[in-house]
Amino acid sequence: MAGTGKKIEVLNPACTNNTVARVPLAPRTFDTLAGKTVYLVDIGWGGPEAAYDVFQVVEERFKQRFPGITTKVVRKNGFFSADDPELWEEIREKGDAAILGISC
Repeated sequence: MAGTGKKIEVLNPACTNNTVARVPLAPRTFDTLAGKTVYLVDIGWGGPEAAYDVFQVVEERFKQRFPGITTKVVRKNGFFSADDPELWEEIREKGDAAILGISC
């Protein structure tokens, strides 16, 4: 661009030393998961078949580790960032907890 009088803008990709404010984890709600229903929610990152079986493995591990737990593996409708009010309502009505996740 030398001699044309045009300039280009360059952005610095370096990170700053500023850190975000940390928020503590939510307090535990239950002393035990026995008798509770936990939804394992695949939010669909990577597409519908990205690694749904990972949630099924988690479900099996939960059943082994926490006898008496009920788990339900579900897929959220829509794009991963889209709202799914029907699912959230189902979890409110029928579930005690939910774990939302991705697996690739």
